[in-house]
Amino acid sequence: MSAQDAWPSKPVRVVVPFPPGSSADATARSVAVHLAQQLGQPFVIENRPGGTGTIGQAIVAKAEPDGHTILVASSSWTVVPTTMPNLPFDALKDFTGITILAQIPNVLVVRPSSRIASVAELVAAAKARPGKLNYGTIGSGSATHLNAARFQMSAGIDAVQVPYKGTPDVLTDLIGGQLDFCFCPAAVVLPMIKDGKLVPLAVGSSRRTSALPDVPTTEEAGFPNSAYNFWIGMAVPARTPQSIVRRLHAETVRALNLPDVKARWDGWGQDMQILTPEAFSDRLRDEVASNAALVKAANIKAN
Repeated sequence: MSAQDAWPSKPVRVVVPFPPGSSADATARSVAVHLAQQLGQPFVIENRPGGTGTIGQAIVAKAEPDGHTILVASSSWTVVPTTMPNLPFDALKDFTGITILAQIPNVLVVRPSSRIASVAELVAAAKARPGKLNYGTIGSGSATHLNAARFQMSAGIDAVQVPYKGTPDVLTDLIGGQLDFCFCPAAVVLPMIKDGKLVPLAVGSSRRTSALPDVPTTEEAGFPNSAYNFWIGMAVPARTPQSIVRRLHAETVRALNLPDVKARWDGWGQDMQILTPEAFSDRLRDEVASNAALVKAANIKAN
């Protein structure tokens, strides 16, 4: 039996370039527990936050391509080649895509004490005080930033970005009054919405989420071309043997189709969109090009 046939022959590192509690972390953990059961080896989550995901990506790019190091990252992956041109890795050439694990809508939220109850009221408040409102992101060029940038361009407002290492920190300061609003993943904000700690004004993606069926999209609220679709995906280092790529893809699809995973995705407002490795790689290339145009139009710079 070859080493490839024996994969995995030891514990598998699952590098998540965002902190515990983030949507990427929660998604990775939900899939990893089933991969461990299916493949008979531990799948160990390793959180490496910072640099809009690039710190963790660099680790995986340089790892041995033997299937024992996996990346679970967000769609910010397709933005950093433009915002951070001197990366220590190539966002496309140094990875082999496995599949998208989930598409996660960002939700535009404010704290209840703001007394803002609609997107129109938030826009009015921003126009009344140009450059005074602020919003949290998980870094320049992140999905949370791009969603806010698209929205601001459509609404004709100017708010100040405050970057953080992860979504939990953003929400802590939003609830505490240090921020005015944010676009944050539904998976993370839903519990706080249910507890009354946050007020959802709109969904930032191109369609509503089943988790918040009565909350309109920003486009439905009257702001065209404001949608941004955020996803979590899996990849391995380039040059990983195709036999391992195919098996990891098959086992990941098997895990994603389990009833408890499907129920969890529904509860988090996540959509499942399984792609072949080839289709995922094509999407990465397309998004790198389209996001480059958005970054230029919004004049987005790296932190």
